[in-house]
Amino acid sequence: MLLAATLANGPGELLDFILPLWAGAALGAGSAQTGTLVAAELAVSVLARPIAGRLADRHERSRIAALGALLQALSCAGFALAGDLPAAYAAAVLGGIGGALLWVTVRAMIGERLAEDSAVFPRLSTAEETGAWVAFATGLAVLSGSGFPTVFAACAAACLLAAMVLLTAPRRPAPVSRAPSGVPGLGRRLRPMLLAVTVTMAAEAGVALLLLLHLQRDLGLTVVEIAYVFLPGAVAMAVLPERLHRLVIRYGRRPVLVVASLGSAAFAAGLAWAPDPVLIAVLWVLSGVAWAAVIPVQRAVVAEVSGARIGTGMGRYEAAALLGSAIGVLSAGALHQGVPWSVACLLGAAIILVGGVLMPWAVRATGACEYPAPALAGPAPAPAPAGPAPAPAPTGPGPVSQDDSPGVPENRQLVSAKPEKRSRFRTLGEHAALYAVV
Repeated sequence: MLLAATLANGPGELLDFILPLWAGAALGAGSAQTGTLVAAELAVSVLARPIAGRLADRHERSRIAALGALLQALSCAGFALAGDLPAAYAAAVLGGIGGALLWVTVRAMIGERLAEDSAVFPRLSTAEETGAWVAFATGLAVLSGSGFPTVFAACAAACLLAAMVLLTAPRRPAPVSRAPSGVPGLGRRLRPMLLAVTVTMAAEAGVALLLLLHLQRDLGLTVVEIAYVFLPGAVAMAVLPERLHRLVIRYGRRPVLVVASLGSAAFAAGLAWAPDPVLIAVLWVLSGVAWAAVIPVQRAVVAEVSGARIGTGMGRYEAAALLGSAIGVLSAGALHQGVPWSVACLLGAAIILVGGVLMPWAVRATGACEYPAPALAGPAPAPAPAGPAPAPAPTGPGPVSQDDSPGVPENRQLVSAKPEKRSRFRTLGEHAALYAVV
């Protein structure tokens, strides 16, 4: 699942970045038309996400995800062949459906492991963002030499490879949500978090699109130069999720959400007075750090509250996030044309601060735990085979032998939040080496 997420998220993030630039440079679309094109894909995804969640709770999840990756590949191919706005809209709609099937299902499968390992969503974020910045580096190199159609074709190939990975994965046990028992009142319990997600994503997506339009149309940067502004933040989002998860374990979810929201709001407000792309790139790292902390917490809370109906819960969460994104990009296109740059940035920062108040409240209102358990050491254990549950371990005093706890792998011992120095520096060194090559 992590490999498929890396392969598919890279093209998705790259398309989110270059699609507004391609619409302006290749199709001659104005700011409002560009916002409408981006919002079209998001609007379709909003409608398809709840349906994808129900499918993920009733059918083989890896096959549903593979179908979504195939549709995303077709969408990328459609952009490569599109010569006008109607064809681009058709490709965007196809991508919206494919993205819904793919990401709701993949995140539901990842969420199955949450009870055994609280760090599964930070690991997913690391896999997704690693794919994103590697795709940026590769895609922009291709863009410089061959143009937009070749980049879209390469994105289609990566999504097709992700579909093959999912199709060749071993069949998994039937989703537990097929059972008649579920989580009563799931929609009511998730409502506070969905409201907070919608508000924060509207602000974040709006600020991101405003920044793209500002760099291209106000500062006159090329596509590759704009990518250099965004790349350090993307690398931060790839490196930091698991490390920031240790702060969540130590200090709790709500304090981390508050601090992350303050950092993101500082980034948006700072854009109003950032004079050059170098300072903007530094500020963008603040946004990357904030989202490396916020997104895994949001997903973990939704998965925890959803219980057996994790596909349905993830579908509603994804729909709320994309609804906010659609509102944000539609507003950004109009704001870029209608109000001064500094006013638009300060408005985005104010809305982010509102989200910073709503998210800690939402964690408490949903009944999710404040302090998740530490991550597990070693690789994830394989799913237990169907059959009678193992005998419970004795609860009395004294040591417990291996025979007293059958079926529990040795690598599932809990570890402290403090990382090993060798592992930390080794991982940072690998990322630094890759970044230096890029």
